[in-house]
Amino acid sequence: MNRYFNVKGRVFTLGLLLSVFSATYAQEEFGSEFKVKVAPQKKKKEAPVKDVKFNTGDFNKIKSYVIQDVEENTYEIPKGEEKDPEKLAKRDQDFGVVKTASGTAKVQYRDAAYVDGDKVRVYVNYEIVQPEVLLNGEAQGFDITLKKGVNRIDFEAINEGYAAPNTADFKIFDDNGMVISSNQWNIAQGYKATIILEKE
Repeated sequence: MNRYFNVKGRVFTLGLLLSVFSATYAQEEFGSEFKVKVAPQKKKKEAPVKDVKFNTGDFNKIKSYVIQDVEENTYEIPKGEEKDPEKLAKRDQDFGVVKTASGTAKVQYRDAAYVDGDKVRVYVNYEIVQPEVLLNGEAQGFDITLKKGVNRIDFEAINEGYAAPNTADFKIFDDNGMVISSNQWNIAQGYKATIILEKE
């Protein structure tokens, strides 16, 4: 009986070992069927980085080129914008419109620089009110009665004196003695400086 059980025990043990071995083998085979094979990606060949050496002379050339390029883009004068004072004087000057409720206005002017013989002709609403005025260092001028609406005053340069252009400071006062306009004209001979007083 003991011998029978010994043989039966050995067979059972052997069977158990074969079962474990078979399960392990089957698991390995089963697992291998579901393995995802990923093809290795080919790495792009990168060009080797070469060391670039600059000497001091090359660096200064590059620096100079960059600075010049920036200056040209930054400081380029827009087309049509005049900067020459002599050319600027050869055009009429417009001092805009000044609104006032005043019934009268006092117009005064004098030479803006040193007295050099500048002369002007003055118009009010296109009519000559001062045919020829020699500008000096003292303020001179005239009074006008303002009509409702636009009152145009033109100062025409008769000459440019000894030093071009024709220059003058002018001020306009209301009937309370308050300055309502103050400016300076710089015009060449034959050109005009204009201001409009609009009575409200």
